[in-house]
Amino acid sequence: MHAERRQRFLDEMGPGAVAIMLGAKLVTRSADTEFPFRQDSDFWYLTGFGHPHAAVVLRTDGGPRYTLFVEPRDPAAETWNGYRPGVEGAVAAFGADEAYPRAELLARLPEIVKKAARIYFVLGRDPAVDEKLVSTLDEMRLRSRAGYVPASEIVDPRAILHEMRLRKGEEELAVMRRAAAITAEAHRDAARLARGGRFEYELEAALNYAFRRRGSAGPAYATIVGGGRNATVLHYVTNDKPLRDGELVLVDAGCELEGYASDVTRTYPVGGRFDGAAREVYEVVLEAQRRALEAARPGATLAAIHALAVRALVEGMVSLGLLAGDVDELVAREAYKPWYMHNTSHWLGLDVHDVGAYRVGGEPRPLEPGMVFTIEPGLYVRADDEAAPARLRGIGVRIEDDVLLTAGGCENLTAAIPKAPSDVEAWMRSA
Repeated sequence: MHAERRQRFLDEMGPGAVAIMLGAKLVTRSADTEFPFRQDSDFWYLTGFGHPHAAVVLRTDGGPRYTLFVEPRDPAAETWNGYRPGVEGAVAAFGADEAYPRAELLARLPEIVKKAARIYFVLGRDPAVDEKLVSTLDEMRLRSRAGYVPASEIVDPRAILHEMRLRKGEEELAVMRRAAAITAEAHRDAARLARGGRFEYELEAALNYAFRRRGSAGPAYATIVGGGRNATVLHYVTNDKPLRDGELVLVDAGCELEGYASDVTRTYPVGGRFDGAAREVYEVVLEAQRRALEAARPGATLAAIHALAVRALVEGMVSLGLLAGDVDELVAREAYKPWYMHNTSHWLGLDVHDVGAYRVGGEPRPLEPGMVFTIEPGLYVRADDEAAPARLRGIGVRIEDDVLLTAGGCENLTAAIPKAPSDVEAWMRSA
């Protein structure tokens, strides 16, 4: 799979080009401890190499097409921090044509770019590599009388890579379906704990346990468990308050599996039953998501899907008493923004907010089979919002699914997690 991706990337580079891409480094958490390592998504996409401080060189200028620079084997370092494939493993296990110690990249850089007409490289990630590359090209210009011809341009490789990553292959979709199944199990375990007196962090712990128990790397992003008024904070991750019967708890959580993210939000009734204003708000958001899902078809755009969700939400806001007036006029002047301030969709893949242009030629991008994205309308009424009816204050609802565009419409990857009020209530009771 990685070899096929590299070949596609090399084909897009065209002849006479060299690409130099850097993997992720270990990041200090505190003192002498680091955050758990996660490889750069573009680097992982092309190589499958999951170890820190690596670099890859891909060439169409007549040199070795695939070279890895990696940390060499070191028994002492491996005793402390674990196995390294080393130079030998980079060739044997990861298919590199050549491999060298990472420390040799700077010294070998002049030879690597010597014949390149174009260099694909992301500036700004490693000052030492940036400086060496620029100084090498400057030196080549000064020696032009000796026949040296420096590359005429430095091109961002992400323009190619991110278009490739936007359309998922069958191997990727198989992983994303597994990630969705794990996330469904985790949400089930969290929903059964949504009772008065429990704490938000207990639900978070149940989610994380299910993620790891099923073999994922853990959460794909900081888990959100917001009970009551905390559900109105979009990126609430403190997760330390008690739950109260009669309120809602918003759970935004998905696992990461083999680098791929799942991203799901459900809003559960604490105590197991939707009642009163909370149910009214929930049903408004559910209807908005239903309309958006129905519109997910090849040729549609995320902008059009968002517009449909917005209109449904505005209609609901009028019925709830949040807004008054003509729906078209309210939409046109964005009167809904105090209670719905984010977009309805984003791409999903190796990154939870995955790569890929949303507009092409200045226009919203038509959706194509193989694209994966979220559909996640919401409605958030802050507890201190004096412009809102008192009965709605402190209620936040978001409903989010992961959607794969197919030739005939769409596949909801996370449909196994219930969201109709009666289904949610039965699910919580059975758990």
